[in-house]
Amino acid sequence: MEVNILLVLVFLFNLGCVASELSLKFVFLIEVHDAELGQHIGRTLKMVEDQRPEVRVTDTVVQLDRENEDESYRRLCAALSNGGSMIIDLSWTPWELAEELSSQTGLPIVRTLLGSQQLVAAFDGYLESRNATDAALLLESEGDVDRTLFELLGRSNVRIWAHAGLTRDSARALKTMRPEANFYLLLGEASFVMDTYRRAVKEKLVRRDYRWNLILTDYSGDTFDSTQLVLPSMILHVDPAECCKLMGLREECSCPTDLKRKQYIIDALLLYIADTYSKLEPELAIISARIDCDNLQGSELNATRDRLFRQFAEDAEMTNETLFYWDADRSGIFLRSRFILSTYKPDEGLQTVAAWTAGEEFKLLPGVVLEPLKMFFRIGTSPAVPWTLAMLDPETGKPMVNEDNQPMYEGYCIDLIAKLAETMDFDYEVVTPKSGSFGKKLANGSWDGVVGDLMRGETDMAVAALTMTAEREEVIDFVAPYFEQTGILIAIRKPIRKTSLFKFMTVLRTEVWLSIVAALVLTGLMIWLLDKYSPYSARNNPNAYPYPCREFTLKESFWFALTSFTPQGGGEAPKALSGRTLVAAYWLFVVLMLATFTANLAAFLTVERMQTPVSSLEQLARQSRINYTVVESSTIHQYFINMKFAEDTLYRVWKEITLNATSDQAQYRVWDYPIREQYGHILLAINASGPVPDAKTGFEQVNEHTDADFAFIHDSAEIKYEVTRNCNLTEVGEVFAEQPYAIAVQQGSRLQEHLSRALLDLQKERFLEQLASKYWNESARQACPDADESEGITLESLGGVFIATLFGLGLAMITLGWEVFYYKRKEKNKVQTIDEKMERAAFGDTKKKLEKKMSNVHLRKKDRKTAKIGKVVKMDDPAKNNRVTIGNTFKPAVEKLGVSYISVYPKGEYRP
Repeated sequence: MEVNILLVLVFLFNLGCVASELSLKFVFLIEVHDAELGQHIGRTLKMVEDQRPEVRVTDTVVQLDRENEDESYRRLCAALSNGGSMIIDLSWTPWELAEELSSQTGLPIVRTLLGSQQLVAAFDGYLESRNATDAALLLESEGDVDRTLFELLGRSNVRIWAHAGLTRDSARALKTMRPEANFYLLLGEASFVMDTYRRAVKEKLVRRDYRWNLILTDYSGDTFDSTQLVLPSMILHVDPAECCKLMGLREECSCPTDLKRKQYIIDALLLYIADTYSKLEPELAIISARIDCDNLQGSELNATRDRLFRQFAEDAEMTNETLFYWDADRSGIFLRSRFILSTYKPDEGLQTVAAWTAGEEFKLLPGVVLEPLKMFFRIGTSPAVPWTLAMLDPETGKPMVNEDNQPMYEGYCIDLIAKLAETMDFDYEVVTPKSGSFGKKLANGSWDGVVGDLMRGETDMAVAALTMTAEREEVIDFVAPYFEQTGILIAIRKPIRKTSLFKFMTVLRTEVWLSIVAALVLTGLMIWLLDKYSPYSARNNPNAYPYPCREFTLKESFWFALTSFTPQGGGEAPKALSGRTLVAAYWLFVVLMLATFTANLAAFLTVERMQTPVSSLEQLARQSRINYTVVESSTIHQYFINMKFAEDTLYRVWKEITLNATSDQAQYRVWDYPIREQYGHILLAINASGPVPDAKTGFEQVNEHTDADFAFIHDSAEIKYEVTRNCNLTEVGEVFAEQPYAIAVQQGSRLQEHLSRALLDLQKERFLEQLASKYWNESARQACPDADESEGITLESLGGVFIATLFGLGLAMITLGWEVFYYKRKEKNKVQTIDEKMERAAFGDTKKKLEKKMSNVHLRKKDRKTAKIGKVVKMDDPAKNNRVTIGNTFKPAVEKLGVSYISVYPKGEYRP
């Protein structure tokens, strides 16, 4: 009897204990890849029962296979059919079927995160503050990759590329990834992060400031060695005090390196949920319920769920020191982690710039301003003169490369890119296409060259000598043109003129020069003859001209005829009317010949400078002496092919219309063919000459043809550039087929508007004009030997005039020498003659001989003497007919005898 009573008392006691015990049934959702979480949950349940004996917790773990959700849902329903208090979702992202089941039945569902999702979400806030568009994540394992992607999917505006670890293949993928990531994130424990960073430096991936960001997941932020970082970087970590809270220790504790973080989170979460149930047990009408998925309907669990969620929110708002906080939007209980963001500079060290807790927006510390990050763009271009030129080493002449062994460029487009980067504040990398040049549509519909790279996203923009065409605008977008003066132009070599110092002599033909010389000689002879035989000349009529007059000897006559060609004239003219008539006619001849020579000389030299073989494309097509070519398969070559096709099409249409019997023939009756086959002839001539492989070869061929019988049809901008650098080349005609050059971007790119605004600002600053004058510098041609031909006549053309003058000067000096020599010789001979006479007079009986000789003088007859005396008197003085002045003295003639005599005796004695 006593035994029965004792058994009844034990039964009643146990019944009371069961009645007072809180029974909770939790259904855990875990990913099929996180099967190890089942062991963590088992250890947690045992811990809860040990610390909370009044709570009895049972669990059911349902593995979520997202590739077979129907089977996973069936297992969930099976677990809930046995009853459940709450669904605890430990999966990577909310499961829609479980969310829908909870909303229909009222069964509470609570989410939490066990991995690094919160750190990634926190750093995503920083990336958005930096206007990031692309980011590359390097994590420790594939599971971390999946968890991170599921967390960011649909919640982040940043395009993410994630990979487990950094290998050689993944490094190559990062280098070739297009578009290139704006930021790189290393997520994991400190050891993994530093190993990966060093590998990235080795692979030359770390090249820009603040682009590589380190996210630490092991509470080692305070002890992290950042001195190994080579460039300024960002470091994000969780406040180590969280580790102490998870372990239930003081904040000053030392967090172990092998901390089992997931286990501590699950332990703290279940303890918190169990304590909340225990606190609210009197208020909850129902705690557990069986769920029939085939007949879902609301129950009293709705009130239980609302009361629990309200309590979670109240606990979170009560203080910020709690371990967890409630997120009503996501129905989740998450760690109230405190994130610390720091910047590292090699010269300044580590500096904290931001600190915020989970559930809050990213914000910087008061007074902190981050350095603005420049955008980074890959800019496509293609080599072209002078737009994009390979930079050559000034010493070796070889192409220069940068530190990444990539070629370096210079030119108009490179300068424009640098100015745009300065204006828009971005970093850039110049990229050339691997195949093709500017872009051509292939047979399969794809594009190569710059257009293809831009269309595929390999580049962000294209700054090159890229023409705007409707075909290209179908796959890319163009910005406003930056160069509107391009087209097609003809280049030809300047003809080498035969230079001659006596070029001025070629103005008149040889027969004309001979006729002028003959006229000069004949005029000189005629002047001499007229002056000699005219009775009215100064020579023959001295009484009419009492003053000294010019005597026109034969020499003087020729000198007068020659000097009449000079502006000073020939001097004194003949006095006779006949001579003056001849001189007047001769002067008229001289004036006309000088005017004719001057006019023809000016016209001759002017036309010579202006002479060009052809002056337009039409003239080039009509002639056959000058050959011409283009670059094979270039846009210029394609232009002539298209124009010939257009001519053929127009001809075919015209022929069909005219030969159509139904048409009115009178309307098409013409005397000339209405469609010129100009481009057909041009294309035939190009094919006959053979297209050249590149522009350099074309210019070389033009330069080799010194007779200006070869032309090169090419891009006008490049031709003008070569003309300014090569004195032998010249451009012919006007630019035709004009098309502008423009910057291109991807279709729908936000850069289009920014670039348009930047180009407009550069135009206002006249930067584009300055850039054009830099590469098309006309003043550079002043260094050419013939640069001044347009301003005057060269010395080579009139050098003969100076040579003739110098010849005259030399001839004058020679004549002077001959005159001096002749004069001295004459004076010497005169002195010798006087000396000889003086010697003969000194050694003879001078007086006797003279008397003897004078005694033998015969007297002439009177009439003869009288005539002789009259003649002498007439010649001496016409006024003195009876006086004779001969010898030392004179005696008047004796009228009776009619004879005069001369005394030749000296006055005194002779002195030798």
